[in-house]
Amino acid sequence: MSELLRNTIANNKVTANLTAVIHEAAVTDGCNRTVGNLLYTVATKYPANALVNRPALLQYLVSSKIKTTAQLDAALSFLAASVLDKLDWNKFEESCGVGVEVSAEEVEQTINQVFEENKASILELRYQDKCLMRGCMLVPLSFPLQSNLIGELLGHVRKRHPWADAKTVKQLIDGKLYELLGERTAADDEKPSRKKKEKPAKVEDKTTLAVTPEQPSEEDLNPYLIFPQPEENFKVHTEVSFSNGSILRCCNTKELLEKHLKTTSGRVLTRFPPEPNGYLHIGHAKAMFVDFGLAKDRGGGCYLRYDDTNPEAEKQEYIDHIEEIIQWMGWEPHKITYTSDYFQDLYELAVELIRRGHAYVDHQTPDEIKEYREKKMNSPWRDRPIKESLELFEDMRQGLIEEGKATLRMKQDMQSDNYNMYDLIAYRIKFTPHPHAGDKWCIYPSYDYAHCIVDSLENITHSLCTLEFETRRASYYWLLHALGLYQPYVWEYSRLNVSNTVMSKRKLNYLVTQKKVDGWDDPRLMTLAGLRRRGLTPTAINDFVRGVGITRSDGTLIAVNRLEFHIREELNKMVPRTMVVLDPLKVVVTNLQRNSRLELDAKKWPDAQNDDASAFYKVPFSNIVYIERSDFRMKDSKDYYGLALGKSVLLRYAFPIKCTEVILADDNETILEIRAEYDPSKKSKPKGVLHWVAEPSSGVDPFKVEVRLFDKLFLSKNPAELKNWLNDLNPKSKEVISSAYAVPSLQNAAVGERFQFERLGYFVVDKDSTSEKLVFNRTVTLRDSYGKGEK
Repeated sequence: MSELLRNTIANNKVTANLTAVIHEAAVTDGCNRTVGNLLYTVATKYPANALVNRPALLQYLVSSKIKTTAQLDAALSFLAASVLDKLDWNKFEESCGVGVEVSAEEVEQTINQVFEENKASILELRYQDKCLMRGCMLVPLSFPLQSNLIGELLGHVRKRHPWADAKTVKQLIDGKLYELLGERTAADDEKPSRKKKEKPAKVEDKTTLAVTPEQPSEEDLNPYLIFPQPEENFKVHTEVSFSNGSILRCCNTKELLEKHLKTTSGRVLTRFPPEPNGYLHIGHAKAMFVDFGLAKDRGGGCYLRYDDTNPEAEKQEYIDHIEEIIQWMGWEPHKITYTSDYFQDLYELAVELIRRGHAYVDHQTPDEIKEYREKKMNSPWRDRPIKESLELFEDMRQGLIEEGKATLRMKQDMQSDNYNMYDLIAYRIKFTPHPHAGDKWCIYPSYDYAHCIVDSLENITHSLCTLEFETRRASYYWLLHALGLYQPYVWEYSRLNVSNTVMSKRKLNYLVTQKKVDGWDDPRLMTLAGLRRRGLTPTAINDFVRGVGITRSDGTLIAVNRLEFHIREELNKMVPRTMVVLDPLKVVVTNLQRNSRLELDAKKWPDAQNDDASAFYKVPFSNIVYIERSDFRMKDSKDYYGLALGKSVLLRYAFPIKCTEVILADDNETILEIRAEYDPSKKSKPKGVLHWVAEPSSGVDPFKVEVRLFDKLFLSKNPAELKNWLNDLNPKSKEVISSAYAVPSLQNAAVGERFQFERLGYFVVDKDSTSEKLVFNRTVTLRDSYGKGEK
């Protein structure tokens, strides 16, 4: 069995598409290999917005009017870009070369011309490139040529004869290459000598710097270009294949679309629909970027819609958090709504669904429903009379049926290949008052029933969600079609998965409730509240999301280092520098009088101008200073730039000092203090530069602060995949330093204020700070490892 066949069989979606294509093309009895390969291409690449024209295209293939891959690619591009009800078939045939015949003689003549034009380059390069890609270039592997040149030759031929048979072109190019170059010689195997590059003059260097860099693509500049305009929403959204062989092609009627456009005035309307049952995480930041970002880009609006169909899960705490964090992220909702606002509409549409024969009241238990779905068996109550279901549904609404004794199910297709078409539940009974709707209802709609209907009622133009909902697309459009409602454009994108963390609400809730972390805003979590408390900015988060992109490549695990890269990029531009010593080691400056105190200027910014007083802060320098314990060694080495006995270093913004003596404890190992002399003339120029903090006055300790050092919460890159994921928690993910020394200027720092502690990292003042002690959280270290083997 071929690899292609194995992959096709393993992919249910491709199998279903290929089966439909074979039936539409009427080749169930078989076809030749050329036609078969083209049919497979149609099954895998045909644009979903042009499905209504697929049968016509297939006739072009079966009749061999379109017989090459190049022709088919051109045809697919034309259909994808065309308006369905205005398709010009004459232009279609012209665009993909229908009726155009290119003889072997014409191709050979063109190849001769191309080779003549490039003869000098071919002869010069010969077989120099040994890395020719197998199967990509039209040259035998025994004759590898410079790949860029080969691409240019093929491009010239294709440009002049786009519909020429690729096999004929290959054979003629192979023959021409052999004719021109002959057999490979020993000289061809010698590595070409590399001329030593001359160092360019400085004036040439400036010219090089002025060269315009490669411009990013339009989609890099604007990731929302992939989405269509509202007026284009007449195209086929999807095909729903039923087990009886029928196919539902879901699209808006002209009347529905015109009514929608009149209501919205053609504006883009999206929605961000979180459940109010937990705190938002960085994955929601991507959803906001897509939903709010598209609406903002197109001058439209984005609804904040709470998906509150489960009355037992909602909490006001979560609602308040969601609204506040959305504003913090820089987004402004067009309108705030709740699914529960539409409970009456949803109920009336459910009654209508029953009347149309598309829903029934069922009495199976959850276990029975699961079993029957696995066996693709109909419920015993599936075919009960419409009148009976209407009466029972009314009894459900009035609370006359016990909880768990009945549900309303949609009558879809129990034999479908799509599990999400197995008669999904539309309503269930819950005798629980609703936090937003009160006690009016004892039946509540499911997500699968309510989501698409509310999208339609709110005239959403683009319903955007993550890829795990892709299989629900059939159910989404089936229901709207069954009720005759306007159908929004649905598009799924990949979830944002970040390494060394978990983001499922269930796991996050467990970590919080079991006190494995310090609440929903623990800085180690990837909740947006936790990231904000850690010191991240909305700009850094949004830049990270933009960099990841709006793609459909699911399963990609983004290294957390990539997020840290964007954090550093942002904070480096906006936060002032200061000095804090985490593990102080006392240094006594012996040639400075005990009561002496010098006021020195320290820079808040690396490029601070001397005439800008606001760019500096004052630091005291006295005969007692403190450096990091890790910045001192008893023995020096060539690759060490810290302080050692007999060695000099520069104290940042101050003076060079030289260690003259080390005072040890009774164990003769522990260093109690260092004696040093400073160079007031600054004539010595040591390589090492250290941060430091001095006693503000004789006998008075420097300003003490608490510093919390945070690291990755989990040791593994993907802990969610582990069976015992809790065992993977990093025991060193939080380290508290209770008595770090800081410069006096930090005494007035406010909660939320950010700083770069020189040589240590970026930090933010935590909300746990009091008037007695400031608490700093480390946002990120200064070291940047992104790009070193990470995704």
